[in-house]
Amino acid sequence: MEARAELKHVRISPRKVGIVLDLIRNKPCDVAMATLRLTPKSASEPLQKLLKSAMANAENNHMMDLSSCYIAECFCGAGITMKRIRPKDHGRAHRILKRTSNITLVVREKE
Repeated sequence: MEARAELKHVRISPRKVGIVLDLIRNKPCDVAMATLRLTPKSASEPLQKLLKSAMANAENNHMMDLSSCYIAECFCGAGITMKRIRPKDHGRAHRILKRTSNITLVVREKE
């Protein structure tokens, strides 16, 4: 039995989100929540909300016991990239890429 939650088009680069995801992979849900609460990264706030959502899905939709749940899978992919222009010298323009992330979190119950 597994419960999943997805978050799309988060305005943080996938590379930055991946650093925080590595901290919580394969950890129990309560330990992962405490880790996210104490991590001083910008990605930890949306991941905290996503973990709460996955835990709520596990409890309400799949009748899983939260005390024995752990994060089985968590991964991040690139979302859409917003393209912006920055003026440079001599009338030139350079492109700025504002990257977004699609994050997926899967919670399973220990056997």
